Amino acid sequence: MEEPELQLRVRRVTDKFTESMYFLANEPSVALYRLQEHVRRSLPELVQHKTDMQGVEEQCQGAIYTVEYACSAVKSMSNSAAYFKNIEGLLRQAISIKDQMSSLQSRSSVVTQAVPELPSFSSS
Repeated sequence: MEEPELQLRVRRVTDKFTESMYFLANEPSVALYRLQEHVRRSLPELVQHKTDMQGVEEQCQGAIYTVEYACSAVKSMSNSAAYFKNIEGLLRQAISIKDQMSSLQSRSSVVTQAVPELPSFSSS
């Protein structure tokens, strides 16, 4: 009676062992298959996202260049304040000189009108 029972136990153990070996042998391949399946499904979407991001990056680079150019323009304008003050001073000086010349011109016309013409003493 022990021999059939022993064979049954041995058979169960070998079946369990075979099942475990089959599971272990096939599990990595199933995992790799699932991984490959996932990559095939998600890769086109990832490529599209990468392409979109590259476009956005190019737009951002253009905007950054524009902002940096505007900042340098503002800095150069603020550095030119001294030149504008110099120009303002020169304009004030020119206006003052013009006023002086107008004043002198109006005085000289008044003087020439007030002085009568003198007779000429030439020999005739």
